[in-house]
Amino acid sequence: MQLRFLGTTSDDGDCPTLYRTETGDIVVQGDRLTDPEALAQLRDVKASETFVVVPRELLTRFAPRT
Repeated sequence: MQLRFLGTTSDDGDCPTLYRTETGDIVVQGDRLTDPEALAQLRDVKASETFVVVPRELLTRFAPRT
């Protein structure tokens, strides 16, 4: 899988960051969601899934519009 860097709101090259795959899917790098109360509210979670927190600013600045 090839990833294309879309952007980051981090000043030091750390996360959060968005990438796009060659098929147009979005990959998100960010801090893992660990709050037990928040995790308990998630639905239909597969064993292979994890969750990251994405700042709104990152999405509004770099997420594709199409």
